[in-house]
Amino acid sequence: MTAVMVNPSSALHDASPAFQLKGGSFTGTVLELHSTDLEQVAAQLKARLNDAAAWLQEAPVILNVEKVANAPVDWPTLVTLLRAHSVSLVAIRAPQSLHASLAVLDVPVLQGLKRKGAEVEVAAPAVTVAAVAPAPRAATRIVTQPVRGGQQIYAEGDLIVLAPVSAGAEVLADGNIHIYAPLRGRALAGVQGNSEARIFCQSLEAELVSVAGRYRVAEDLRKTPQWGKAIQVLLDQDQLNLLDL
Repeated sequence: MTAVMVNPSSALHDASPAFQLKGGSFTGTVLELHSTDLEQVAAQLKARLNDAAAWLQEAPVILNVEKVANAPVDWPTLVTLLRAHSVSLVAIRAPQSLHASLAVLDVPVLQGLKRKGAEVEVAAPAVTVAAVAPAPRAATRIVTQPVRGGQQIYAEGDLIVLAPVSAGAEVLADGNIHIYAPLRGRALAGVQGNSEARIFCQSLEAELVSVAGRYRVAEDLRKTPQWGKAIQVLLDQDQLNLLDL
């Protein structure tokens, strides 16, 4: 009998790929910690979850601890506290000085994240200074069909929707969102941190609206006089406001 030798690397190349690595855009929430008093955190988190429980349970949450980097914190207890309140914690954003302390946790630790489009300082030449053309503005995306439950639509610039956004659907944009129909799902404008972005819709019936990470959910929106009306949503002094159109 003749032995046949098979090169493992050749077999690996011949096989169809078992997976692919792709970039994607996902909706998430940043929980920025301002206090190291865990009792206070627990009390306020419980009150906040009464309004936003469904949202926090569904969306991945990144815990930002940069503002308490110099204060003593019982990190394992904090993580247990968040998970006990159904917070879907997927990562912690922290400065390098805290990485050793956080290494014992079963949570990935991120360094400060750079936002898309962040400014980069470039030294000018000693003699000749060349003018730099501004970066081209992302194109506006126009959607003419209804956005149905389970769908997610994302635009790098502004997003214009000429049909209803159903409950369970999600529309996101780096810029403004214009919906010329009822908004019954979720709308998130300025998702890369643009606090000047706005949301416009002909009838506010949303599960959630958000601008640059500040959001309001349906339980709160239903109590406003703008519910069911044509409105715009904007940030004013870090507060999310609803204005009649």
